[in-house]
This record gives sequence, C-alpha cells and structure tokens, in this order.
Amino acid sequence: MGDGVAVFDVGKTNVKLIVFDRDGRVVAERSQPNAPLPPDERWPYLRLDTERAWRFLLTSLKDLGATTPIGAISVSAHGGSGVLVAEDGDALPAMDFEFDGFSSVDAEYDARRPPFEESFSPRLPRGLNVGRQVFYLERTFPEDFARARAILGYAQYWSWRLSGVLALECTAMGAHTDLWRPYEGRLSSLVERAGWTRLFPPLRNAWETLGTLKPEVAAATGLSPSVRVVCGAHDSNAALVPYIASRRDPFTVVSTGTWVIIMAVGGTGRLDPKADMLANVDILGRPVPTARLMGGREFAALAGESPAEAGEADVAAIVAAGVMAMPAFSDLGGPYAGRKGWIEGAAPATPPARAALATVYSALMTAHMLKLFDAPGDIVVEGGFNRTPAFAGVLAALMPGRPALAASASGAAAGAAMLARWGEPRDPPRLAPASPWNIPGLADYARSWERGLVQAAPGG
Repeated sequence: MGDGVAVFDVGKTNVKLIVFDRDGRVVAERSQPNAPLPPDERWPYLRLDTERAWRFLLTSLKDLGATTPIGAISVSAHGGSGVLVAEDGDALPAMDFEFDGFSSVDAEYDARRPPFEESFSPRLPRGLNVGRQVFYLERTFPEDFARARAILGYAQYWSWRLSGVLALECTAMGAHTDLWRPYEGRLSSLVERAGWTRLFPPLRNAWETLGTLKPEVAAATGLSPSVRVVCGAHDSNAALVPYIASRRDPFTVVSTGTWVIIMAVGGTGRLDPKADMLANVDILGRPVPTARLMGGREFAALAGESPAEAGEADVAAIVAAGVMAMPAFSDLGGPYAGRKGWIEGAAPATPPARAALATVYSALMTAHMLKLFDAPGDIVVEGGFNRTPAFAGVLAALMPGRPALAASASGAAAGAAMLARWGEPRDPPRLAPASPWNIPGLADYARSWERGLVQAAPGG
C-alpha cells in the first residue's frame, strides 16, 4: 500500500477518479460522462446512474491502483442529491435533482419545509432541495421507504459503499437540502416533524477515516484491504478546503464547472433567497454566505458543447458590437432562472465569437452576484473555467481594485485529496494573479448590461 490518495469526483456531467501523490500533484486520472436514467414503469422519476458510476469506480481503482500506490480514497460529490439506503443496498434508486414531477406533493411539502431564517436554504426548482426528494419518495413508495436505514449525502453514499460505514456530514447536509440548521449545526425542524431523525447516522467530519475497504471491494479492485476510506465532502466545499487551510478571512472563492458557486468566506452580506442565495456549510461546520448560478451549462448554451477558445480580440469585438446575452440560459439555479434568456444584437456566427459572448456573459453574471451579496476580499477563481485565461481576465477587468487570483483547475478533487491528510503541513495552493483584459468600452458595456437586468428581475 502506498501514500497516494484516490479521489472519486462525482460531478453532474462527468465522474472522475484522480490519484494525487503526497505533494498534491495529479499522477493518474480516468473519467467518463455521467447521465441520468430516464423514468420507467417501476421508477417513474429521473434517477442517478449509480451502478454505472460504481462500475467505473471499481474498474478505475483496479487499473490505476495496479501502477499507482493508493493508501486512501476520498470522495467529492455534487449537491442536490441524497440516497436512502437499506441493510442490503439502496432502499430506493437515487433521484436526479433535475426531475420535475413533484406536483402531487409540492403543496404539502411547501407547508412543512422550514423557513429560510432557519435553514438558509431557498425554495429551489425541481429536486434541488433534497428534503423535497425524500418527501416525494416517502409519499410515493411507502413500502420501499419503510425499508430505509439511513439517508446519506451523495459523497457519504459512496464512502459507505466502499467501507460499509454510515455517516452524516455537514457540508452535504448544509447544501440547500432543507434538512440542516447551518447556524446551529444540527438537523432542521423538517426532519423532526417528518419523523426522519432515525434515518440520520452519527455526525462525522469530512476528513475523518470511516474505515477501510470492504473485503469484496478490495478483492474487486486488487487494492490492499487496509486502504482508508475518508468521509468526503460536497464538491463546492471540497473546493474551499485548500483556502480554508491557507488563507485568513475574508476572501471569496468562485468555484466553476457545471455550477458556478460563489462562496464568501467571512462574508456578512444579506442573503436573498429569491436570488438563489443561501448559507453553505464548510468542512469546519461554519456557515458560508453563498450565491449560485448554473454557469457551466449557460456557457455551453451560448458557446456550444465543444467551445472554441476566446481571445482578447474576440471579446473586444463582442463588446464593440454591443452584442449582449441576457439571462437566463438554464432554468436551474441563479437569480434569473425563471426567465428565458435572449441575445441582443446580431448573434455571433463563429465558434470563437460564440465563446467570447459566453465568456463575457459568465463574467458579467459572476461580477453581478459578487456585488449583489457583498462578497468580500480577494477573488479566487478555481475549477473548469480556468482552463483558459479568458474568464478570469474578463472578471478581473470588471472588478477593478479587487485582486483576482486564478487557481488550479483540479478544484474540488484537490480539496478532497487534502481531506485524507487533514492537519498535515501543506504548501498553500499556487495562485496566479489574473491580468485584467484590456477591453475598450467594457465598463460602459457592463453598465448597459446591468440596466438590461431590470427587465429580468429575480423570479421575473
């Protein structure tokens, strides 16, 4: 057994297994696309394809473990998901949060869910509030629900499948579930009123070792049975880990990928539930004011699924032409999710121009949210948008006087790897100052775009 940490990074778009060495460097990686299972006669709801992900995990651990020493496994998983498990496996298939069939229970659930001042979890569309998922499953499949032994956050579900140990963890419970009191560090009144308290296992820290590999997992992967399984964390909070460990409050992390999650560590700005603001919970159990938008999906809607790279000249041409994208291009998340987006001016015709429009739009939306809830301090941009310098460069230009720093694209996976060695000395993450792109007329363009938002008010 070695000292490498294998991170199972479960995203909405892709699942990855990434192996980090003791110095935090990526030494091996595998990935595959992630897609939900459609409703069928037995299960009339959109489901997470957990079995395909499990097969990928076992195969990747076997392949990468044959050449890369692995001593621990940590998990980073997207929010908006929980799994009801029984003694012999899943009590019910895990629901995909994009399921939109809650009309039979919505009124009753909305009457029961805790007020925002308790849960700091806004009423979100579809199944993004995990409590709504649990309520629907209890009402729709009472016999299967009665078999449930535990409700697990999505990261802890995978840790349980690897180790056999059930755990409750605060970053998963605090991710807009309706199930947690972020400022009290305990389960919400909804859990108590619904009689679900029995379904929540003991609270564990994200960095705690739950146990070692189950014998059958060790046999299937060829790994040592003494490989440690770490509790794991919600992915956005895993992305915070390197900065919590190395920076002093206040600062703001913009975690980018399918979602853009803006986390104001040490922030005190007012949270507006109608604008998709909430209190996240970091690995230390502290509430973190947070704003969200489905930035990666909106970027793809404007730039295409395989976008070109936008250069400074491409962005300048979009701004000079006055072409603007107005929100929103996803109905999941963000302050304008209730409105259909549009493009003002001539829609860009070339792939670089489309990528430039998507970049400017994403940066404008991020800057707007940063100002809307008064996110403080340095702005650290991490995750997928850092694969090119465009987003950070435009954002830095839109936020003069605020240091903008670009971090590694490893993001949540790097933080999850750190959990396996929590407390050990570690060099701070490498952050490169983002050079503001010199875009003539950008300030006037941004002011015009902000005026256009009056037509797209939150919830409008």
